[in-house]
Parts: sequence; C-alpha cells; structure tokens
Amino acid sequence: MVVLTPSCGQSISWGFAVAFLKKIDVQITKLQRYQPGSGIVTYCMDNDNRPTQSDPTPKVVVPPPQITPMRTAVKDPEPKLVAEKEHSGVHDFLSTIGILTLALAIALLLIGFVFRTYQVDGSSMETTLQNSDKLIIWKVPRTWARITGHNYIPKRGDIIVFEESGLSQYGQEDKKQLIKRVIGLPGDRIVVNDGVLTVYNKSNPAGFQPDKTLSYGADHHIPTTTGNNIDVTLKAGELYACGDNRPDSLDSRTFGPINADQIIGRMVVRVFPLNKSELF
Repeated sequence: MVVLTPSCGQSISWGFAVAFLKKIDVQITKLQRYQPGSGIVTYCMDNDNRPTQSDPTPKVVVPPPQITPMRTAVKDPEPKLVAEKEHSGVHDFLSTIGILTLALAIALLLIGFVFRTYQVDGSSMETTLQNSDKLIIWKVPRTWARITGHNYIPKRGDIIVFEESGLSQYGQEDKKQLIKRVIGLPGDRIVVNDGVLTVYNKSNPAGFQPDKTLSYGADHHIPTTTGNNIDVTLKAGELYACGDNRPDSLDSRTFGPINADQIIGRMVVRVFPLNKSELF
C-alpha cells in the first residue's frame, strides 16, 4: 500500500498544472499559426513554438491584393488594317477590269468606225498591191456619211474595200470583202469594147479612158481589160470597181456595179513591207 505525503501531493499537483498549461499553450499556438491565404494573425515562433527573443512582437502577414486588370474598350487595329487591305485589293481589281473594258471598247470603236488593218489575199490588184501587203483602211468618211444619212461616194481612182455577196456562182466564197479601184461614179456610162474601158458622162460626152488618163494608170501599168463587151449606165449610189490586174480580177465586169452602202472604207496607207510603204 502506497501512501502519498502532502508535500509529495503538492509536487505532483504543481507538475500536473505546468504540463496542462503547456498543452493549452501548444494548442493555442497551433490555432494561431498563419495559413496562407487565410489572413489569420500568426506569431514568429522558435523551435519551441514561442515568440523569439529577437522579435517578441507578433507579425501580421497580409496577402498581397490580387489586381484584376481592367479591360478597356480599345479597338484592335489589326482587323481594320486587314479590312483596308482587302478593300484596296478589290478596288485595284475593279479598276483593272474597268481599264481593260474601256480599252476594249475604244479598240472596237476605232475598228468599227475609224480605221482597220487589212492584208491583201490574191493578185487581183497587181502590180499596185502584192499578195500579203498590209494596209490601213480609213472608215471615217463612210461613218460620217451614215450618221448624216448620205451615201459615201469616193473619188474616181480611189482604192476601196467593200463587201460583196453571191460569189459562190463564180467558184468563190459566197460573201467576201474585196479590194478594188473605183472606175465609174454614179451617172457614168461604162463601156468595155475590144479590151478598152471607156467612161462617158456629162463632163466627158466623148468619153475618156481612165486607165490611161488618170494618175494611177501612169504610175502603175494596167493590163488590157478582157471579157465580153459591156455597156452599163450607173444609177444614183452605184459605183463601178475593177482590179488593176484586169485579166485576173473578179470585179464589176463580172458581178456588175456595187452600191455605196457596201463600202467599208478607203485604202490610205500600205504599211508592209516597209520598203514599199506608201500613202494613197
């Protein structure tokens, strides 16, 4: 049987109290430890979980405020730049199309109403024109005549291009553009007899031979006209056209007079070959 003396009992009671206080202190310290992001006040403890001698004052640790950047209503310039580039590309494309369309329209107007280039195919105009010669045909007088409602009547001796149909009966394409020289004008009487072409009119009642008296006959030798005897008087708006190479030319001596509205234009320049370039 163990008997505890009062002194011993006091010692045990004191030791128990100290141990109890320490336990409470540890629990309080644990509760007061700072947890990151909790905002709880904590003490700087030494290894014994107590305030140190060097820094007995408890420190308050406040987490830094989280700053959320404000969004401003600033427009991004990149989409604008892209849009401007796309707009510029479309504008350039449309401008190019417009220029090409305008150029094509101008070219068609020039070809249709001002001038056009032709290449000689055949020998019916030798020796004045040779096969493959390149020519410029002037259309302005004919265009103006159509605008004003009048017939275009070229001068005697002019070289013209006209359209003739019904040629299939002569072994040719039915419709062709021919180049010939104007021999007879409206009101003239054309007579071909014994290979000689003679023109009669009010100014020359006795007749004259254009192949000998006009400048084209002096500049270029015109062979003797062949074919059956012909005697025809030209009506208003009618012309008589023949090739300079009379023995080898399909012209008015065969298919008769042509109408002024068949004329496409008048030859003004031979541009090729260069060594034979010439104004007419």
